[in-house]
Amino acid sequence: MGPMAQISDWYSTRLGHRAFATLVEVSTSRSAQGHQQAPTPAPKTSAVVSYRLARQQVVDAVLRGDRPMETACDAQAELRRVAHNCGTLLPEPCPLCDGSDLVAVTFAFGSSLPRSGRVVADLGEARKLRNRGRPSTWYVIEVCRQCWWNHLRESFEVSG
Repeated sequence: MGPMAQISDWYSTRLGHRAFATLVEVSTSRSAQGHQQAPTPAPKTSAVVSYRLARQQVVDAVLRGDRPMETACDAQAELRRVAHNCGTLLPEPCPLCDGSDLVAVTFAFGSSLPRSGRVVADLGEARKLRNRGRPSTWYVIEVCRQCWWNHLRESFEVSG
């Protein structure tokens, strides 16, 4: 096992880190409540950039009163539409309103994709984008469908 595989394995086992990176053998499952859960990636993943620390800084600033909640709960109309129609329910509550409607949405950007990106709405779309033969960068954004909190969760490269 090479050093990058060891690092990826360490993140997966120690931190419970999930990326949607390779999407070769991705499965979806349902929670006990019947909600669809985020896809689980195949073991081989690309490097993932996590934005959890930046997210926590924003949450802390709002909760301390140093930043108005309106500046953190400001999802734009297109992001709201995508979250409503294509969001994957996350098992954690919204960090600001404690609502149970926190979802993840994924956008892909790359050559020959629309300038505004492409929504990765489901597993079929993910496979199609991965198999097109061109590299792209994917961004996972968490959005609360109750208060419209939104923050970049992670990003990663998907090779073609």
